[in-house]
Amino acid sequence: MLMSAARFNCIQPGLEPTEMAARYQAFVEMAGYAEANGFSMITLEEHHGADNGWSPSPLIMAGLIFGKTKTIGVNISALLLPLHDPLRVAEDIAVLDNASGGRLTVILGIGYRPSEYAAHGKDWAGRGALMDECVDTLLKAWTGEPFEYRGTTVRVTPRPFTQPHPTVLLGGTSKPAARRAARNGLPMFAAAHLPWLETYYYEQCAEHGTQGFYMMPGEDTVMLHVAEDPDKAWAELGQHFFEEASTYASWQTSDISSAVHSHATTPEELRAEGIYQVLTPDEVVARVQSQGDMAFVNLHPLVGGMPIDEGWKSLQLYVDQVIPKVS
Repeated sequence: MLMSAARFNCIQPGLEPTEMAARYQAFVEMAGYAEANGFSMITLEEHHGADNGWSPSPLIMAGLIFGKTKTIGVNISALLLPLHDPLRVAEDIAVLDNASGGRLTVILGIGYRPSEYAAHGKDWAGRGALMDECVDTLLKAWTGEPFEYRGTTVRVTPRPFTQPHPTVLLGGTSKPAARRAARNGLPMFAAAHLPWLETYYYEQCAEHGTQGFYMMPGEDTVMLHVAEDPDKAWAELGQHFFEEASTYASWQTSDISSAVHSHATTPEELRAEGIYQVLTPDEVVARVQSQGDMAFVNLHPLVGGMPIDEGWKSLQLYVDQVIPKVS
């Protein structure tokens, strides 16, 4: 069974307001088009202070999608929980969960950029304890019952539609993240292909007497663009793929693992690396067929601030020339 997803982070180099507005409006229209043509999921993410405007408000973006659609799921990968007021997050997710009928999945991440903590007035050195407090607060808040929070009794309403709580996973690539997930009885999503961490997570679940599951990307993670002529697309659009890849790479440190961490220094090196791929419709069909029953395609229609019409071309080629041949 083919699962089609579309990723959006609304990068716009230069941050020109008219162009940015057009990009956000296009993303909402594309989400509706994706649902109408059988896509299962829209994926979003969170970063702050990026020179290209990289996706600072994924919960708001999720709400825009839910207002446009009826069935498609939204996955936030990841929401940087310690940067936020956990009571506010609990309320926002509960409202989105109700409004969407349970279509929101949130991977809760601790983050890895000290600058984001500084910008939000949060203690980088104490991020582990802060994450623990935030996760505990969410789980208590979603019961709808009063609980003690920082010296006062609070109650968060409304209760979520999804019981016992909205679908949340703990993100991370470290043993502390695995312990936190297991201790709270939450599933874990690793940002990279880390089988050793899967083993450790299930060991921790057994130690804490909790039930959970572990998810991670495959060994080869691909951000896909569809074009009739890949060589021409790389020549004309490669700078946009590289804009995203190089921005993301600049945030990574040696202790961070990510399935989409590029080491390319040029668009040509990026193409050879294979994380970002431009394939013809027939090549996508062959790729899907080779994956069998677990086929997954992750399109990135507006990658790196590419022209909106080019994003539409990729999406429409996939819908018109791939889906009918593999459904």
